[in-house]
Amino acid sequence: MPKRPDTENFRALFLGDVPMLDLRSPGEFAQGAFASSINLPLMTDEERAQVGTCYKQRGQAAALELGHKLVSGQSREQRMAAWQTFVQSNPEGYLYCFRGGLRSATVQSWLAEAGLHYPRVHGGYKAMRRFLLESLEQSLASAELRLICGPTGSGKTRVIEALSRSVDLEGRAGHRGSSFGQLPQGQPSQINFENALSIDLLKQLAASDAPIYLEDEGRMIGSVHLPQSLRDAMAAAPVVQVDEPLDARVTVIVADYVLDLGRRYAELYGQDGPQRHREKLQADLLRIRKRLGGARQQTIAAMMEAAFDEQWRSGECHLHRNWVSSLLENYYDPMYEYQLGQREGGVLFRGSRAEVIAWASEEL
Repeated sequence: MPKRPDTENFRALFLGDVPMLDLRSPGEFAQGAFASSINLPLMTDEERAQVGTCYKQRGQAAALELGHKLVSGQSREQRMAAWQTFVQSNPEGYLYCFRGGLRSATVQSWLAEAGLHYPRVHGGYKAMRRFLLESLEQSLASAELRLICGPTGSGKTRVIEALSRSVDLEGRAGHRGSSFGQLPQGQPSQINFENALSIDLLKQLAASDAPIYLEDEGRMIGSVHLPQSLRDAMAAAPVVQVDEPLDARVTVIVADYVLDLGRRYAELYGQDGPQRHREKLQADLLRIRKRLGGARQQTIAAMMEAAFDEQWRSGECHLHRNWVSSLLENYYDPMYEYQLGQREGGVLFRGSRAEVIAWASEEL
């Protein structure tokens, strides 16, 4: 394998989605990583903890000796085989550890002994994470943002998906943004959300200086929060408003929260999926009982139960439109009108979903 130099060109790594071999322990990787990285650790979490304790008690030399002892024999052979497979499958990639220090240097030297000269990232994960945080601030300072607004069910995410100059915040957050928006697959860590967001903006600004469209969001998308700098930029951004009639919005909600969400639960949980899906929606409804009102919550809950009963009996989903329509009219629409009135940015364009997509696409 030809020898390539180590790198600290973080921008090129992220713009090119360059494959990276992450040598940190599984616990470190779970806390924060990058979409283009694969975790094949030098040490397990337990081994890393042992080496760390040794370092504190007996110093670096003793810790290095222990590390080599722990990763030796069969364990080293197995890990070497995995690293070699990655290197051979990704000849354009790089390796890194937390600071680009001993762990990455060790694996790099072991690979070289096997005839595989694989470069590493100077500064490791810590330097790349710092670069992305700084890049996020720089991107938000220079980008022209525009917000897609509209009442619940107007299909704002569908607009975002249709536009080439957009960042899908809910997609990155693994959550649909509403009280019912939690998906069964779970959400990324806060760090992973921020990393992915920074890379998205970096790519958009590298491609063009045209406006970037985002869906209007609150402070939180499920369990992740929007960085304050992004919230400030969004608060001042002009708005493009999607207007769709209630009947069309009900159709979108049924498609997303009954059909698609039900499919996701069935794929993940098998025969238990439909019941989990049903219980999840009822639990979400119960969480907004205080703002919705106890009597109205009970009425909508009964409508939802009847809809699921009919769906399970006949396969028909038409009764779901009843509880969805009531929820939109009595809960989401009044909340949307209030929130829209708090916005600072002016309305650039207002139209149906198709009209908004056409208008924004022409501008881009």
